[in-house]
Amino acid sequence: MVQVCLNGPRGAADGTALPLTPEPMAQAAAEAVAAGATDIHVHPKTPCGRDSLSPRVVAATLEAIRARVSVPVGVTTGAWAEPDPAARLARVRGWTVLPDHASVNWHEPGAEEIAAALIDLGVGVEAGVWSGTDAAARFAVSPLGPKVLRVLAEVTDTQAAETSARTLLAELGPAHGRPVLLHGEDAGAWPVLRLAGRLGLATRVGLEDTLFLPDGRRALSNAQLVTEGLVQYGWAQRSS
Repeated sequence: MVQVCLNGPRGAADGTALPLTPEPMAQAAAEAVAAGATDIHVHPKTPCGRDSLSPRVVAATLEAIRARVSVPVGVTTGAWAEPDPAARLARVRGWTVLPDHASVNWHEPGAEEIAAALIDLGVGVEAGVWSGTDAAARFAVSPLGPKVLRVLAEVTDTQAAETSARTLLAELGPAHGRPVLLHGEDAGAWPVLRLAGRLGLATRVGLEDTLFLPDGRRALSNAQLVTEGLVQYGWAQRSS
């Protein structure tokens, strides 16, 4: 599986290719799926470009994207969108249109409560386990571990990304038997994606994780990143 991460917490300063409102997000999603993405991760945003868990904002984003694609669509529940754990939980419980899945960063306060609420709602949980945090240790003893959709092994180290990725995977161990999606960010995005390909793990690519192609050129779109990502991942060799 190659997931496209359309925008992340980035904003207008990161370039015009970044989709910040529902219709551009939907267009970017459709182009990325046409390029080969099989799953979507998006950060719904307010009109001023701030990540939001508001039921109204989440609904508008999901409805726009689902009108254009038929693959699963997931959203963030990152604490930066709503720092107070109780308020974040209330936002999630108030969603009127549900995503197929939502990422929950396991090192953030209130993560297990958010994950439990999502599971109760029938929403798949992507357990975000970041390198450089205690998330892997927390996830290893979580009673919710066997119930998550998959683990997002998120490599935050951009200098020695492949080494950090291997360390993170070792820390995760069996990961409660759940599938693992391995990805990096910025300068670490492409090395980690290539490692995921060699290991046969799911991965993701998009303007959330990197604004640049492997050769250093600025990416023109999420679809361009997906196209290049499939090449770097070795999808053609795996499909032959």
